[in-house]
Amino acid sequence: MPYNGMLAETINMIGHEGNQIDAYLARPLGAGPFPGVVLIHHMPGWDEASKEMARKLAYHGYACISPNLHFREGKGNPVDNSTSVREAGGMPDARTMGDVSSAISLLRSLPYHNGKVGIIGFCSGGRQVYLAAGTLPGIDAAVDCWGGGVVCPPSDLTSRQPVAPIDYTRNISCPLLGLFGNEDARPSPADVNATEAELKKYGKTYEFHRYDGAGHGFFAVDRPSYRQQAAVDGWGKVFDFYGRYLRTGVRETAGVADD
Repeated sequence: MPYNGMLAETINMIGHEGNQIDAYLARPLGAGPFPGVVLIHHMPGWDEASKEMARKLAYHGYACISPNLHFREGKGNPVDNSTSVREAGGMPDARTMGDVSSAISLLRSLPYHNGKVGIIGFCSGGRQVYLAAGTLPGIDAAVDCWGGGVVCPPSDLTSRQPVAPIDYTRNISCPLLGLFGNEDARPSPADVNATEAELKKYGKTYEFHRYDGAGHGFFAVDRPSYRQQAAVDGWGKVFDFYGRYLRTGVRETAGVADD
């Protein structure tokens, strides 16, 4: 049986515009090399659940870093930081992309990294994954878990979030995995359909999987939204996807949809 030791700790990293922020780094012990994953936390913040998922990725052989995107709020706990962000109108996209880009660069600098980086995000983090896939270089595989706001009408755009992520679809250059609940309202099934149509329009490599009886946040074991069967299957889809694109070979499977 392989040795499953890991190291998980809070570190400091340099983020957007040279700001120092907290991040959570979880990695397998050993020399590697290991693929890297940037985990973009959900709107409730840089919380225990996000760190548990980072450790899950480390258990499966990935060096995972999750930057605290709410660090600058300075409230001292995820709930208050999240409230502050919501009251201000959401996360500024430019700042978020700066922090994610810095996390990608940090992973690539680690001596035990294999040179490939994936991203994964949940809720608002799923939206930010889609945005990053269309605007940032250096991403080898992207996983959008029920990202709301990828499809956004012009009336909902703000100075903090001035462009709908779907408008960057033509620029996506990495494979994309999407996991969605058919009972979700943000994104709704219609939003997912619109996103898939755009990916097909531009011939992008993607896989969408949708789950009946599941709504928003169906991976969340500590919430009523948890759906065990969908969550277990969804995590299996994540590790299969990353295994193909972040480990040894790269296998193209353009336009795979699973209803």
